Amino acid sequence: MVQKAKILLVDDRPENLLALEAILSALDQTLVRASSGEEALKALLTDDFAVILLDVQMPGMDGFETAAHIKRRERTRDIPIIFLTAINHGPHHTFRGYAAGAVDYISKPFDPWVLRAKVSVFVELYMKNCQLREQAALLRLQLEGGGKAAGADAKEPAGLLAELSARLAAVEEQAEALSKQLDDESADAAAVATAAHLERKLTGLRRALDALEPGTGSTSSVPSQN
Repeated sequence: MVQKAKILLVDDRPENLLALEAILSALDQTLVRASSGEEALKALLTDDFAVILLDVQMPGMDGFETAAHIKRRERTRDIPIIFLTAINHGPHHTFRGYAAGAVDYISKPFDPWVLRAKVSVFVELYMKNCQLREQAALLRLQLEGGGKAAGADAKEPAGLLAELSARLAAVEEQAEALSKQLDDESADAAAVATAAHLERKLTGLRRALDALEPGTGSTSSVPSQN
């Protein structure tokens, strides 16, 4: 069973949160509410999120300050942030949003279809990264445990390598399809860059896996996939 991605919705107005939930419910992911910047930071202490939709104008800690805190934390600095704002103070205000670490800056009222499409791209990238980490962990278990995975029956090294190769091939195929989709739709530069980063990590993992194939004579350690 595939675990759902979590999407953090941050807005001090309940009606806005309700509207976001209505727009994003079709993605069939886990939507988490936060009514303030402080509440959002607490949620980020314990859960992993695929993307954050962050309102700019909030009492107390506004969206810019909240984003600054998110980007300072090692655990959360790489989570994509989409700023939502009901006002537009011109290019300077937009630049401040990007400078705070946002991957996008959307003014209200926005097109629900466009917002859902943007969020779905980051959800897909998050899921692919989760799959990649899983394959890397299995490969490390092969190297460190001689083919025995914790809590699982022992497998012959050749059999486990074949299983890992097949799983990795499935992730590679999905990542390639996603990259083509981003190219076709002229997606945001941030989403394209994230997809390219994912493909580079996949390439590194494939090389490490190929090096373990019989006859290569290599048992070098697996490169970090963080």
